[in-house]
Amino acid sequence: MQIHNLSKKKSILNTFIAEMRDVDIQKDAMRFRRNIERTGEILGYELSQSLHFASTTVKTPLGNAETSLISDDIVLCSILRAGVPLHNGLLNYFDTSENAFISAYRHHKHNPESFEIIVEYLACPTLEGKTLILADPMLATGQSMVATFEALKPFGTPKSVHLVSVIGAQQGVDFVSKHFDSETHLWIATVDEKLNDKGYIIPGLGDAGDLAFGEKLQQ
Repeated sequence: MQIHNLSKKKSILNTFIAEMRDVDIQKDAMRFRRNIERTGEILGYELSQSLHFASTTVKTPLGNAETSLISDDIVLCSILRAGVPLHNGLLNYFDTSENAFISAYRHHKHNPESFEIIVEYLACPTLEGKTLILADPMLATGQSMVATFEALKPFGTPKSVHLVSVIGAQQGVDFVSKHFDSETHLWIATVDEKLNDKGYIIPGLGDAGDLAFGEKLQQ
């Protein structure tokens, strides 16, 4: 797998990540969502440079302009619910893409420190021969990303696969690297050192879904 860690170079992205982490600033849910959205826009821009382009001519009021436009058929798939702001950021740039949504959550059977990934809701167009962008803001253990991709397989074989995350743990990056082929790209804003005993990223930023949309009821 090809890993693109944007934190390796200094940019305005650092500001958005710092604000999402900050325990005081992240209390503003609207700003938290917007920072994830803006991060998605930056990740989308970086990702776009690896896509396929075709030359075309655009007619202007004064003549013709030659340019190159993306020729890939893109399907943007996000993992609910935390993935919605990230999805919006990517959609701001890939505005003609098709869209897919899937729910994947951690189900704790008996031990709160162990869990399985449950996939319930899934809506997706055909993926055959298309470019799949699979977005999940938190790449912790990596199990959700792998489970989601497995659930999407009946919809066809994509031409290429791009994974997009805001913050990941090295353990999660290593896990998805073992489950996706060498041609898959991972676009991630930053990678943290480790997970705690409950599988949360340290230092991370907390629960992205709760911060964006409020605390959920526990089942």
